[in-house]
Amino acid sequence: MRGKVQAHIENIALHHTVFDLPFAYMGAFLAAKGHPGWGTLLWITLAVTGARSAALAIDNFVDLKYDKVHPRFTKRPMVRGAVTKGEALLLIVMSLALCLYAVTKLPPVCLRLLPLAALPFVVYPFMKRLTGLCHAVLGVAIAMAPAGGWMAAGGQIDPPMLLLCSAVGIWIGAFDVIYGVQDEAFDRTHGLHSLATEVGAAQAVALARIGHFLCILCFAALGALLHLAFPYYIGVFLAAATLFYQHSIVDIRQFRWLTQRYFMRNGIVAVAMFLCTAASFYF
Repeated sequence: MRGKVQAHIENIALHHTVFDLPFAYMGAFLAAKGHPGWGTLLWITLAVTGARSAALAIDNFVDLKYDKVHPRFTKRPMVRGAVTKGEALLLIVMSLALCLYAVTKLPPVCLRLLPLAALPFVVYPFMKRLTGLCHAVLGVAIAMAPAGGWMAAGGQIDPPMLLLCSAVGIWIGAFDVIYGVQDEAFDRTHGLHSLATEVGAAQAVALARIGHFLCILCFAALGALLHLAFPYYIGVFLAAATLFYQHSIVDIRQFRWLTQRYFMRNGIVAVAMFLCTAASFYF
């Protein structure tokens, strides 16, 4: 039983919530102009976790035929049979149900906007079959986390919210471009698309670098627009330093640098931005 639970946790990459949950909290704090309340944070946590779990499970389910022949994915739970298709579908339904239930506990506008928020992560797994701009769809999907947190705390769709979502979407989309360059040859062989297959790995990484620069500009502009206190800009600095370091070790000639540690280090951006945003309301 313990092994089965662990397999499902690996299949939905539960630890990847570090990429979107802090930004959902950040959106809530900004909309509430301070702590949004523990109840609101609890339901945001459950909604984002449910949505993220469903999204990863859908992605792995849809891509299974490719994952089975990909050298890097031999240890994935569905590839090695630790999680069956039926079990994956059941987890998707349960995760979506958790998300839906949590959203019903938030302001009614969140429930009305849920179909629109869910659409990007439902269609994202199919985008690599269609376009090299698939990374942008992933960016929009992750940007729904801060948007959801913002609306959950009673905010409205306004320029600051759109600026925050733009920063997050560009951040994760550009990172996905970098992560995808290692699969350029595989994607070309199997008729899949990425920015690397469209313009080449070197150009794709250069565009990702520009994207991350724009991301930092958006975060800085958000702080200025909302007149946030100096701790917020410490977060912007830490995010910029993390991205600068990650780009400094990129080498498209070999991919020894593209480890799980490199991947998870990107979470520093989300954690730093949230913690420093929260701290800014106490100064």
